[in-house]
Order: sequence, then structure tokens, then C-alpha cells
Amino acid sequence: MGYVYTVHMTTIVLIPGGGGNGSYWYRLAPLLRARGFEVLTPDLPAGDETAGVDEYAQAVVDAMGERDDVILVAQSLGGFTAAAVANRVAVKMLVFVSAMVPVAGETAGEWWANTGQDDAARAQALREGRDPDAEWDDRVIFYHDLPAEVLEHVLAEGEASQSMTPFRSSVDDDSWRRVPARAIAGSLDRLFPLELMTRVNRERLGVDTDVVEAGHCSALSRPEQLAALIAGYV
Repeated sequence: MGYVYTVHMTTIVLIPGGGGNGSYWYRLAPLLRARGFEVLTPDLPAGDETAGVDEYAQAVVDAMGERDDVILVAQSLGGFTAAAVANRVAVKMLVFVSAMVPVAGETAGEWWANTGQDDAARAQALREGRDPDAEWDDRVIFYHDLPAEVLEHVLAEGEASQSMTPFRSSVDDDSWRRVPARAIAGSLDRLFPLELMTRVNRERLGVDTDVVEAGHCSALSRPEQLAALIAGYV
């Protein structure tokens, strides 16, 4: 008598932040696949002025299809998207990576002042000897710790379009909080400094923060560390 065995595979859905490009995860996704996970990297409709967090969440839900063993990993603004997805479909875990954790009724635009992001970023700049009032520069804020070849790749890809619509969106249903959550932050993050993320994750998720030696874009600068943490959670 013959037997047919099927291998059950956990799916990790990687949710990007501002710009909505699934290609942001190009260094992390292969490392997770090599560990035996199915990995999805959906694009979000970031350039669509009519699309807010609800539409971003629907893009992720559509990419998931009928999968039922799913872990959501969210970067930065993607924290709002992940929470909205978890309100719509069953997922096993939420992993917030330097991510904006929402509370009910708070828009993504209000998150910054509500959490004290500006004060934290200014304090971080002063600690590093940078001018906190300097003109914004992605290379300084986002990409300062990227290897040269990765920086070249990112700059060649160009800046993604991002509408302000999701910043006027909120996640009003708090039922996503029934899902187990983990939090990761970068010790070198200049946008969401570690001090800020540690406090926000404790207050809003009730969890300690795991730290990678990275800036805001840890999936680009330290994908191996990030992959090891995510796989360990699973």
C-alpha cells in the first residue's frame, strides 16, 4: 500500500513600508526561502492617491490567497498594513520590523507626534553629532549603513512614489491584537531610534524588542541577522 506525504510549508509575507515596493526585500527573501519557507513580497499601491491602508491590506490579502499558515513581517509604515490584514484574515504571527504599531483610531499621520518620533530622532542626531535641522537626505537617514553595492542597487532602482493617503488612514479595529507579535529594531536607526522603538513596542505590543545592528532598512543592511530572528520566531 502506498502513502502520499505532503510537506506543510509556513508562508512568510513581507510587507514593505513607504513606497510599497516588494523588491525592498530582495536580500532577505532568498535567505528565508533557503530556510524552507514560502515567501511572498507583494507590491502595495503606494502611488495611487485613492489608496489608503485598507487598499494596502487588500493587496496583501489578495497575494495570500487561501494560505492559512501565514506570518506577516512588516517594515516601517507597513505596520499599519499588517494590523489591517490581521483584522481581515487569520495569521499566525505579526513581526514588526522598525515598524509603526497602530492604536485604534490613530491615523498613520498622527502616529509620529503621538509616539514622540521627532524628539527621539533629534536626540539621536545630536548623539551622533549630526545637525537635527539638516535638509532631509535618504542616504543619511535610511541608507547610511548599507554596503556600497547594495546602496548602488537601491539608488539605481530609483525613489518610489508614495501618496499621503495612507497617512490619513487608521486601523479602527483592535482585534489584530489577538495575534502573537514580535518586534525588531535597529540599533543604528536614525528615523525610528532604538529608544523610541523599545518604548513603543513595550507600550503598544507588550513585548520586548529584539535588536539588530542596523539602521532603518535592516533587510538591506543586515538581512542575515533579520532572517535568523524571523526563523527563530517560527
